Amino acid sequence: MQYNVKIDAFEGPLDLLLHLINRLEIDIYDIPVSQITEQYLLYIHTMKELQLDVASEYLVMAATLLAIKSKMLLPKHEEELEEDFEFEVEDDPREDLVEKLIEYKKYKEAASDLKLLEEERGLMFTKPPTDLSEFTKDMKTERLDLDISLYDMLGAFQKLLRRKRLQRPMSTKIAREDISIEQRMTEIIHELKKIKGRQSFYDLFPYKEKDHIVVTFLAILELMKRREIIVEQEDNFSEIFVMGKDV
Repeated sequence: MQYNVKIDAFEGPLDLLLHLINRLEIDIYDIPVSQITEQYLLYIHTMKELQLDVASEYLVMAATLLAIKSKMLLPKHEEELEEDFEFEVEDDPREDLVEKLIEYKKYKEAASDLKLLEEERGLMFTKPPTDLSEFTKDMKTERLDLDISLYDMLGAFQKLLRRKRLQRPMSTKIAREDISIEQRMTEIIHELKKIKGRQSFYDLFPYKEKDHIVVTFLAILELMKRREIIVEQEDNFSEIFVMGKDV
């Protein structure tokens, strides 16, 4: 069974690295390469678990991180230890990566500021105000999943896979039953309407088979993209909840 899904939330390997640095509260000028490489490869592995096409630039960055990690593990010669401190800083294998991350961060923050200015400008009108109260009496305020990113969903999926492996019985007999993403989307919407409230992200995965788990996760991502469900997370690292749009 092949799943071909295009996700626009990925902006490149530098964006993923910045996300990991912020999430792990790491000093961008003193990156622990071993830790950041492990987390980066974990995300790449998760993307492959979902059978998503991993762009070559992500693999190039993975190779770069491994090369930096290898250089930092190499012992220094006695001559190098006797050199001045300024030369040691210049030989830091992380230097090029840090410069690229800082430059990328500047552009990303600038893009965010420009986006905010665009939104503020979009609120300006020259037409006199019109009374629309009669059209808004029965309208509900739309709640958007602004605090949940694709990286948060991938992190939740990693935890889900670990839970399923721990709960897997020693021996089992599985009857294979194929299910499409569209069918699973319909089932999720029906489940959320039935409970009339929010439901834990992990409770939406009743299946133990890997194919069904992947299909369910992709169905949730597609529903988020279509804004047919609302996904909330109160605090960083806290549990993720899902609810129907009309709740």
